[in-house]
Amino acid sequence: MKILIGADIVPTKSNIEAFSSGDIKAIIDENLEKKLTEADFRIFNLETPLADKEAPIKKCGPNLIAPTSCINGVKKLGVNLFTLANNHIMDHGEEAFNSTLKTLSENNIAYTGAGENLSAAQKPYIINKEDKKIGVYACAEHEFTIAGENVAGANPFDVLESFEHIENLKEECDYVIVLYHGGKEYYRYPSPNLQKVCRKMCEKGADLVICQHSHCIGCKEEYNGSEIVYGQGNFIFVGASNDEYWNNALLIELKLEDEASIEYIPLEKKNGIIGISEDEDILKKFNVRSKEIKKDGFVKAEYSKFAREMYDSYLSRIYGVSLLFRIANKLCGHRLKHKKKISEERKLMVQNIIQCEAHRELFLGGFENE
Repeated sequence: MKILIGADIVPTKSNIEAFSSGDIKAIIDENLEKKLTEADFRIFNLETPLADKEAPIKKCGPNLIAPTSCINGVKKLGVNLFTLANNHIMDHGEEAFNSTLKTLSENNIAYTGAGENLSAAQKPYIINKEDKKIGVYACAEHEFTIAGENVAGANPFDVLESFEHIENLKEECDYVIVLYHGGKEYYRYPSPNLQKVCRKMCEKGADLVICQHSHCIGCKEEYNGSEIVYGQGNFIFVGASNDEYWNNALLIELKLEDEASIEYIPLEKKNGIIGISEDEDILKKFNVRSKEIKKDGFVKAEYSKFAREMYDSYLSRIYGVSLLFRIANKLCGHRLKHKKKISEERKLMVQNIIQCEAHRELFLGGFENE
């Protein structure tokens, strides 16, 4: 069995018309289209609700949405399974979320990682292929889209439950894939905590752990007989940026025969179209980073450096002042004195920094390096 796993799919202004009309050639190139067609099963992350009515929730960051007509392009991609465990699936509330589920169900596209309540969101998806069972478990860090006991949303990563979910799934399946929506955007290495979490997932039965959400290609490691991918970049998310982070990505090809094998296929955005890349540097850099994280102390040291770089940015957000003012104030030898009332928007931003694992870890890392 050949399974292809890609990351974020988000129709944007540049290709919404192509998605709506099902013009696949305006979205991906012929080589990538052929690669998708050759697979037995295709898994992607739907990073936006599919709905025709906007009702943005209160949050920091963008509220993504795409019209339900975009399902025409999705079908042309041959998507079999979407993970909905991400930080945007509830961007326009429960009505848009229900519209997404309805649109996928009506077009025979399965989903996992989100549901009408926490119990539904926690359910894995099992692929049955002859005498083999492949389990897919999806969860996300805590931002603004997490399901509750009686609240729709994404399956949250929970240290008291998620590992047990994976362990139970492994008892039922021959091979287990975990899709973890977390880690810091634009950071190509795991944080110490992210590495610890992913390794524990492997110990509990995951054969392949893939971290999505970072919008860039990261690195990989083999651990306990399993494989962990720390960031594979976007799949189709055109227009948000035009740099190496957003332009390059990895498509993961999993072959399950007598033994499992994994191939990394480099992708590149050119003129708004996603295709298989011939740039050897994409995989070369990926492999270099994968060797670097094997060095004792590298992950911790690199993350401490990153935390110091991000610290001013987080403080600026919390205090509600410009970074320039903070730097000037620090040069004067004293801390900022924040006296004005914090706005609701500011409260939401602070909430996100404290509540989300990746943001909270970075902020605390900055304190430690003061």
